[in-house]
Amino acid sequence: MGTALVYHEDMTAARLLWEDPECEIECPQRLTAALEGLQQRGLEQRCLRLVAREASEAELGLVHSPEYVALLRGTQALGTQELQALSGQYDAVYFHPRTFHCARLAVGAALQLVDAVMTGAVRNGLALVRPPGHHSQRAAANGFCVFNSVAIAARHAKQKHGLHRVLIVDWDVHHGQGTQYIFEDDPSVLYFSWHRYEHRRFWPYLRESDADAVGQGQGLGFTVNLPWNQVGMGNADYMAAFLHVLLPLAFEFDPELVLVSAGFDSAIGDPEGQMQATPECFAHLTQLLQVLADGRVCAVLEGGYHLESLSQSVCMMVQALLGDPAPPLSGPMVPHGSALESIQSVRAAQAPYWMSLQQQGAAPVLSPSTCSPEGKPSPLLPWGPEFKAAATQTMAALSSLLDKLCLNPTPPVRTAVALTAPDAALVLPPGVLCQERPHKALAQDKALTALGKVLYLLDRLLDGQVSSGIAATPAPATAATLDVAIRCGLSHGAQRLLCVAVGQLDRPPDLTDDGRNLWLNIGGKEAAAPSTFHVCVPLPGTTGGFLNCVLALVLPLAYSFQPDLVLVALGPAHGLRDPQAALLTALLRGPAGGRVLALIDEESTPQLVGVLARVLHGEAPPSLGPFSMASPEDMQALMRLRGPLEPQWKMLQVAASP
Repeated sequence: MGTALVYHEDMTAARLLWEDPECEIECPQRLTAALEGLQQRGLEQRCLRLVAREASEAELGLVHSPEYVALLRGTQALGTQELQALSGQYDAVYFHPRTFHCARLAVGAALQLVDAVMTGAVRNGLALVRPPGHHSQRAAANGFCVFNSVAIAARHAKQKHGLHRVLIVDWDVHHGQGTQYIFEDDPSVLYFSWHRYEHRRFWPYLRESDADAVGQGQGLGFTVNLPWNQVGMGNADYMAAFLHVLLPLAFEFDPELVLVSAGFDSAIGDPEGQMQATPECFAHLTQLLQVLADGRVCAVLEGGYHLESLSQSVCMMVQALLGDPAPPLSGPMVPHGSALESIQSVRAAQAPYWMSLQQQGAAPVLSPSTCSPEGKPSPLLPWGPEFKAAATQTMAALSSLLDKLCLNPTPPVRTAVALTAPDAALVLPPGVLCQERPHKALAQDKALTALGKVLYLLDRLLDGQVSSGIAATPAPATAATLDVAIRCGLSHGAQRLLCVAVGQLDRPPDLTDDGRNLWLNIGGKEAAAPSTFHVCVPLPGTTGGFLNCVLALVLPLAYSFQPDLVLVALGPAHGLRDPQAALLTALLRGPAGGRVLALIDEESTPQLVGVLARVLHGEAPPSLGPFSMASPEDMQALMRLRGPLEPQWKMLQVAASP
């Protein structure tokens, strides 16, 4: 199974026919720039290319009224003046004689993608479309949007494929109020949107875009709004939003399909968003979503108006969909105070409806909508002197970042497996390199042979020949092998090494807290002298406890530390079920740009080896099963740990400092 790319060149046909500075940014070049970027990087060729079809009027009717569809059908016969007059009846919309055709293709592309994913023809994919859709409502165009492609795709998935839980993630910089209105009383669709809001001073200026708008009736808690009240949000803010808001709710919701309203006006350089998230951030966000719904992720293009930033961000997303490791995130991983205020507000608003947030003690806070904007920094006015100066600095930074991204090719071998004795029952995904069993004469000392393979894999990881690896070690030698691997990693080029040890594995006694290594032990003995670089947490006994441990401690620590290399050591009797070990390993691909070496006991089952190889190769981990609440003891232990660590590791924070 691969990745689908759905497109049709006819979607470039609609264009603005009169002067309108507000609408001119929604232009055909948005699609051509994105497609050319995919072609230049060899990504289009790696995808299954599907030619978009027109959605039928019955399919449009899953969301839109017959009268509205008929009105849009009639635009095909209108002249320029009539089109301009009709456009003026809506907010930030323009019509063209080909708009109806283009918008039907956009919806049809989304439906084709959902069908391909749900029938197993592909694992995931991107529909490269225009016009966008998430602002359009049942009987109204809005904000460049004509038909709500993602909303129709969700209804289609439920109706045709019998789905009961669909997650929609809207990372466009504008609030997708159209999608919210359509599903606000529907508990089968969890809608998450972050958006520039600035205390209701940014378009579309809606009260219902705020954090305390959580749905209606049976849909209470299934609308999740995260308003950004300042510009300049970057990689750390976006990652914090996923770790501390979206993912806890998503795992509890347990979606069968993830739809992404993929708007890249939330990326650096875009005049609409004025945000600072770099293109590789969208690869990390995509990877995080791929651990849900058995990897069934369907992305549909929404906004994005800086052509280079749009193109590079689309490429980063497609690379992640293809399973390539994401480049490491750039910049300090320290969320803005304003971002933490928003995260705190949405967690408080959602806590009554979600067990995962209730246990984390999401305290009630004053809603941002009731905060006076007085004294808050005013937003930069687009194209004013302040914005032009900031834009010049942003473009210089973006150019430098894009140069660096081009210098980070994918390693020739994505995943390598080195075992002391490969099992006949072991099933590995295509493309995984498995080192054969050594000749008997060379394997007299099993521990030394295993150590040699570990060090060989480690060197290949550090010299860029291999992205990730798995090595087996004899149980008595696991601790010693890990000790040598840490020291060799640090001496052979890793500037920062994260070791996540699961089970009774002691930290090497003479490792120094010099900032180069971070030791995190899950389920081991409590440290005699814990420090910011030596963290021990009990192994949680429930699904909810395990997820809290990973999302609220392990990943924030990892992203704060920004390691060059991650060692995951599963000691003898480590206590993790295979799906838990797979999820932990899959999520740790992100912080180090995919450079993960997993050390496992040689007695581990072929099933564990196989599932670890698959997730390191970019496939989705198996489901954890039904959500169950964490025990009070596990939560207390986690909260005790987080407090002292927050001053050093800022990604742990879920609220602004008083």
